[in-house]
Amino acid sequence: MEQATTDQGSSGWRGPGEPAYLDLAGRLAAGDETALAGCHAALGPALRRYLGGRVPADLVDDVLQSVLMELWRCRDRLDPARGLEAWAFTIARRRAVDHLRACPPPTVPLAHAERACHGEDTAERVAREQDVRRALAALPAPQREAIGLAYFGDLTQREIAGRLGAPLGTVKARTARGLHRLSTLLDA
Repeated sequence: MEQATTDQGSSGWRGPGEPAYLDLAGRLAAGDETALAGCHAALGPALRRYLGGRVPADLVDDVLQSVLMELWRCRDRLDPARGLEAWAFTIARRRAVDHLRACPPPTVPLAHAERACHGEDTAERVAREQDVRRALAALPAPQREAIGLAYFGDLTQREIAGRLGAPLGTVKARTARGLHRLSTLLDA
């Protein structure tokens, strides 16, 4: 547990067995409002990290706030001897699940689903790939090779120059000229 500073000064706790930590839990259970600020200072960063892995980033602060509100609202159920941290994380897990249930599931527009089912995009994609292959075949070999290594080999211009044993400027020129020629061939 991180060290935290509350309105009461430096608490210095590092875990649930520390006297200052037990004191914070006892003060919260007794209804001391400054203890809630202490809980936020002590548990807030860890709860935020925990929630960050469970809810969308834009909901983390909202869920954390609801956790702290519930800590205060249900403080009469807290047994300081059993541990404030475990209780807070249990509440955090439950509030994260509640927030996720309240969010509508992501949807796919019907038009996209129909195209995926009927394969219209697939046929168009295959036809386009054939056009690109034909256009690539019409390029001079040095341009075709530079473009192939860049796009299909996923190499940088510098890596292509090293592989081909050509100057970097030459590789850049071949790629640029080849892409311009491809654009012209595909638009025709």
